[in-house]
Amino acid sequence: MTDTGKAGDLLAQLSAGEKKGLPPVHLWNPPFCGDLDMRIARDGTWHYQGSPIGRAAMVRLFSTVIRRDGDDYFLVTPVEKVGIRVDDAPFVAVRLDVSGEGEGQLLRFVTNVDDEVEVGKEHPLRVSLDPQTQEPSPYIHVRANLEALVHRNVFYQLVDLAVPGDVDGESWLGVWSGGLFFPIGRAE
Repeated sequence: MTDTGKAGDLLAQLSAGEKKGLPPVHLWNPPFCGDLDMRIARDGTWHYQGSPIGRAAMVRLFSTVIRRDGDDYFLVTPVEKVGIRVDDAPFVAVRLDVSGEGEGQLLRFVTNVDDEVEVGKEHPLRVSLDPQTQEPSPYIHVRANLEALVHRNVFYQLVDLAVPGDVDGESWLGVWSGGLFFPIGRAE
């Protein structure tokens, strides 16, 4: 089967089973059918055979069946599993909504594929530092081993919300959400 055939077959399976909510990809264990020439760039753009996928509805549909096993990403249906490449994270948090303030504050992110995630115990916020440049890369847990990279503009909003806090006896700047403190950078 050609790579184009694989994508068409996968899309047909997804469209045929389209329902409200996310499919239970964590319960499906179909055979591996090879890699698909599909890549998700660090900016959240989905590419197929080297070209960006321009239809937002198609990207959203594919995003509902992505799964991460170890360090590898797959699109999974009940009957097949195909590998894809992800440059960083499969999603990008493109909007931040804030309600409340102080320890009662609640942060809600919206991703590039319209997932909404409230930061808290089930959806923690973490910041990874590049070991060479010390540049921060903030991530929010979206679902089942999948994260969204927080867009730089949205991260600046988080920095504006940052307050001092103590984590394991060390001073940090961070944000409150869902009654928890999430460190985003060391206090100096």
